[in-house]
Amino acid sequence: MMTPSFNLLEECKYAKNIVVTGHIKPDGDCIGSTMAMTLYLSEKLPEANVRLLLEKPMPHFHVLPEIGLIDSTFGGNPKDTDVCIVLDTNAGRTGGAEKFFEEAKKTINIDHHISNKDGSAMLNFVDPDASSASELVYRIIGQDGLDDVIAKYLYLGITHDTGVFRFSNTSKETMIAAANLITYDFDFSDLLEKTYYEKSYEQVLTISGIVAKAERFFGEKVVYGYVDYEDYVKNKLNPADFDGAINDLRIIRGCECAIFTYPMNEATVKVSLRSIGTVDVSKISEIFGGGGHKRAAGFYLKGSREEVLHKILDAIEEQTGWTR
Repeated sequence: MMTPSFNLLEECKYAKNIVVTGHIKPDGDCIGSTMAMTLYLSEKLPEANVRLLLEKPMPHFHVLPEIGLIDSTFGGNPKDTDVCIVLDTNAGRTGGAEKFFEEAKKTINIDHHISNKDGSAMLNFVDPDASSASELVYRIIGQDGLDDVIAKYLYLGITHDTGVFRFSNTSKETMIAAANLITYDFDFSDLLEKTYYEKSYEQVLTISGIVAKAERFFGEKVVYGYVDYEDYVKNKLNPADFDGAINDLRIIRGCECAIFTYPMNEATVKVSLRSIGTVDVSKISEIFGGGGHKRAAGFYLKGSREEVLHKILDAIEEQTGWTR
């Protein structure tokens, strides 16, 4: 188990303005790790102005009472930034917060993605064997840094990125951390019910439709689901409407790799990949400028849905030797 080569509080102790941020379209681990870091630094460095800059989270995260700490305006003068801490990604995927990273006097990158194994900051703590960025924050702040609310957000991040301990990134250290976190006073069952499992009736209908028209390739080893641009516009959909669709595709019996695409606009497609391990989807993703893990990755690609699909299938065929 890796430990950071720097002392976070020592590195931040003279900072007047600290920016904490994560990746665009923040998921549970991004929200959990950045919220925990923001709360921790605000408590330990009360003289500092600690800001959490993230894109607006999806609706199911709005049940979290502290979610108002997130500033999605990305306002302020980047030149005032003493320390910028990027979690769960590299600096290039922080959207509106990237300008604060570029102007910061000191930068820190905490991540667990193998595609970012060298880090992108002055100080880096990247452990691809960790389950999540939240697990890394847990290691950094230690037992003395925990309270009920910080523990809640670290548990949120760990459980979301491990698929509630189902994915292979779950380790002995992950389970020990989670066991310790649930000794704090928060309703961990309700937390998962509201942020991970619960879906609206409309979401269930949308995801059911995606699964119903899914296509299979390579002798049913690859399952492909999608949302067309026309349907996206006609039905006024947004990413929250099909959050989790990729996981419903992945669990189809015989599936070794799931692909899910939806349109960002008329010219660009968002791609999510999940694997049981046979296909290294991080390598597939890197081909197209994305990143992630061996079993979970994603990227954006210009082209029609059909063009994007064929490029992905070609990459899978080249990696595995499977034939269509």
